[in-house]
Amino acid sequence: MLQFATIFRILGVMSAFFGLAIAVPWALGCLTGDPSAKGLGISSACALGLGVILLVTTPKEVREISHREGFLIVTLTWLLAAALGALPYLFCGISDSVTDAFFEAMSGFTTTGSTVFSGLDAMPHAILLWRSISQWLGGMGMILLSIAILPLLGVGGMQLFKAETPGPVADKIRPRVRDTAARLWGIYLFFTLSEAFILMGLGLSPFDALCHSFTTLSTGGFSTHDASVGFYQSAAVDWVVTLFMLAGGINFVLYFRLLSGRWRTLTRESELKFFALLLATACLLTVVILRLATDHDWFDAARYGVFQVVSVITTTGFGTNDFEGWPFLLQAILLTVMFTGAMAGSTSGGMKSVRVVLLFKQGFQQLRLMVHPHAVTRVRLSGHTVAPEIIYAIWGFFFLYLVVFTVASIALAGLGLDLITATTAVITSLNNVGPGLGVVGPTETFAPLPAAAKWVLSFCMLLGRLELYTVLVLLLPDYWKR
Repeated sequence: MLQFATIFRILGVMSAFFGLAIAVPWALGCLTGDPSAKGLGISSACALGLGVILLVTTPKEVREISHREGFLIVTLTWLLAAALGALPYLFCGISDSVTDAFFEAMSGFTTTGSTVFSGLDAMPHAILLWRSISQWLGGMGMILLSIAILPLLGVGGMQLFKAETPGPVADKIRPRVRDTAARLWGIYLFFTLSEAFILMGLGLSPFDALCHSFTTLSTGGFSTHDASVGFYQSAAVDWVVTLFMLAGGINFVLYFRLLSGRWRTLTRESELKFFALLLATACLLTVVILRLATDHDWFDAARYGVFQVVSVITTTGFGTNDFEGWPFLLQAILLTVMFTGAMAGSTSGGMKSVRVVLLFKQGFQQLRLMVHPHAVTRVRLSGHTVAPEIIYAIWGFFFLYLVVFTVASIALAGLGLDLITATTAVITSLNNVGPGLGVVGPTETFAPLPAAAKWVLSFCMLLGRLELYTVLVLLLPDYWKR
């Protein structure tokens, strides 16, 4: 039997946390005389009020949660985040559409980066800060942050850690889950502040530097300008952002190992090797084709090509150039790495490189078995044998991924969208990337899409961020049985 009292109490904690998060841009609005401060204050009060109600009406004595409660709590938390995160857009008059506000908030917390808003250059700074904060919190995962708090309520966090951590295996780096959360957030904060100071040194205002740091390390892609990073027209800014997007796409556990002096273990990391090879190949092909097929010189071809490949493979979605005008072969390369994504344990979306590596290894193993039917073979990753159940789970993930992609694409096509727009909108939402092609290209917004399409894509964003299983398991009748 699900412990709904415990579930609602944890949601109360999260609601109060969101209220405090919204209070940050509210404080900025009050200090600068921003007219959006009132709407942000109301939004913060609503979130805090809901949190207080849930905490007051649920018993303080709670039991250890199971993995079943963990899946439900994680899914409900992200839905709650999107619902509460939409309030500032509604109360501040940025949008009068619940659909658009929810879409924007879901895009923020899932670090997708798709937007329905234009005119960002004239938008109140407090609202722009909230958009960036929502992505920064969603990047490492609000659940990962909260597991440092849950033990204080008498609730362990390992179940939530398993449900939320991206990738087929949750790799703990410390014996206690709370220590794991603290270590990961410490690394995350260090990179964020480092990028902010470097960008300020390159001439960006403190506000722009901080907002872009929030959305770079989270691989989210929200910008304070309609032209995204291309607004600054600076090669130095492009390369710095490229570097930190790449940092966000690498497994954060590897950083911990480097800090611990275990750098030699990186040489055995199969996923890291595959990711580096895929990234290098995609960058090389893109730069060469861009140089030969356009009027860019080698420097500009490298600047724009590498930036866009890294932006897409890490599912950040920043832009410095309209890649929809690039040769079709380059668009195909970008779509390919968009599916793959970066590494498990990073803040990026996509299938994750580790899954692709294991699918390749399993596929080649089957080919070898056709030649040597009686051979005893095992799939190995980074020197370790991979358990068969993990391989089965990855094949299941891949199948469900294709099913969701197909059904969602058909649904959007049925709503009147052309095939290019429908399929790339689903790809970019399911992989938490941001821009697609067609009507939702890199210089466009998702505003023209029908309301029903935005709800479908919002669900795809949620599925992509929580990697399918966490959400889809709730649709099974057996989940709700005792």
